[in-house]
Amino acid sequence: MPELVSEAPTKISFFKLNDGRFIPSIGLGTWRADPSLVSKAVKTAIEVGYRHIDCAAVYGNEKEIGAALHECFKNGVVKREDLWITSKLWNTHHAPDDVAEAIEQTLHDLQLDYVDLYLIHWPVAFKKGTTGMGESKDDYAPLNISLTWQAMEQVARSGKAKSIGVSNFTVEKLKDLLAHATIIPAVNQVECHPHWQQMKLSRFCASQDIHITGYCPLGSPGSSFAKVSVLEHPIINEIAKKLGKPPAQIALRWGIQSGHSILPKSTNPNRLRSNFDILDWSIPAEDMRKIATIEQVRLLRSESMCNEYGPYKTLEELWDNDL
Repeated sequence: MPELVSEAPTKISFFKLNDGRFIPSIGLGTWRADPSLVSKAVKTAIEVGYRHIDCAAVYGNEKEIGAALHECFKNGVVKREDLWITSKLWNTHHAPDDVAEAIEQTLHDLQLDYVDLYLIHWPVAFKKGTTGMGESKDDYAPLNISLTWQAMEQVARSGKAKSIGVSNFTVEKLKDLLAHATIIPAVNQVECHPHWQQMKLSRFCASQDIHITGYCPLGSPGSSFAKVSVLEHPIINEIAKKLGKPPAQIALRWGIQSGHSILPKSTNPNRLRSNFDILDWSIPAEDMRKIATIEQVRLLRSESMCNEYGPYKTLEELWDNDL
């Protein structure tokens, strides 16, 4: 189990990465965050105590996040060195020259000199300029993760990203990457919550000292793809009632106790505060064992990237049968 390190003055806890750096145990997810709302949400989150903001070029809101960060730095709310900023390389920029262009654009939009963590968003390559999500045969470019990773390593050596990693990589795809990587990925960011606990992936990543960050840690309630409800599951609600906590806090605390950093998403100030209030208590071992019995369902399946045009014809190929 990854070691959780606490920092008393800010009540933040961290996980140590394989490169010696420390990632906050909880961060703010910004996927699907309305650009008109995300700036205020970022400022509120930082005021509450969040020290990790998770971004991505494809989310379409890095400029607004950058404006919020600039304001927080300017007003002395937080220092740059006390924040952890993650961003991601989109599928359209897998070519080595395009990786350098992508990180420069992200740094410009975020108004930063560096990001703390830069991830390959998906093991999928689109043609530069593509705006789709893989539905068309015209979307795809040849996939060469080895070359893309070499360019990511150069980003790390340049100092424009302090740590590098991947997202949505299975055990098999990580093995392929590790076979030629000079720098081992520090992080694999994946869907992870009580209804999709990623046990196989967690064991492999632990064996390679790769940290898991869980997105959709609440199961993305309200989303069209959420076929089951984490927050309505009887076991989660039983434990919530026992501990006197909201079901969302049980799901989030489960993630941290499982050794993962987590990225709950909200633009609601009250929810931002409630989601953060999980660092000074724990779920008893017997209740963690109950959560381990919850039936497993991958919610974010990304069917649009599985077709005759791209590298993965089926969901089984994209996820290497881990469904």
